[in-house]
Amino acid sequence: MRLTIPLLAAALGLCAAPAFAADGKQLYLDNCAACHQPTGKGIDGAFPALAASKVVQGDPKEPIIRVLKGRGGMPAFSTELTDLEIAKVLTYARVTWGNRGKPVQPAQVTALRVGAKGPTVKPALAH
Repeated sequence: MRLTIPLLAAALGLCAAPAFAADGKQLYLDNCAACHQPTGKGIDGAFPALAASKVVQGDPKEPIIRVLKGRGGMPAFSTELTDLEIAKVLTYARVTWGNRGKPVQPAQVTALRVGAKGPTVKPALAH
């Protein structure tokens, strides 16, 4: 009986990744595909490929921060997407196009969102 609950929890976790990724597909198509392309191959010299990307498949911290804050020509999505939506779209990118990353959990996004805000700096007034 003691093994039943952990085994059930593990099985649910394994099943959640495909469902989470499926939910993330539409978010990806709506928010990311114009630049990174529906295939995840990006556009050479303009928008990086997400397929076979070490950044996308590696530590989830980096892609979470990039989606929250933006980078280069990529807009920040911190006001456009919820933590759950960011987790879903990143999970989709991490497990699609042959990528083998682990799913992103909304709590991971929340933790980095809170940390990414940091202290506010007021601009100096000229006299």
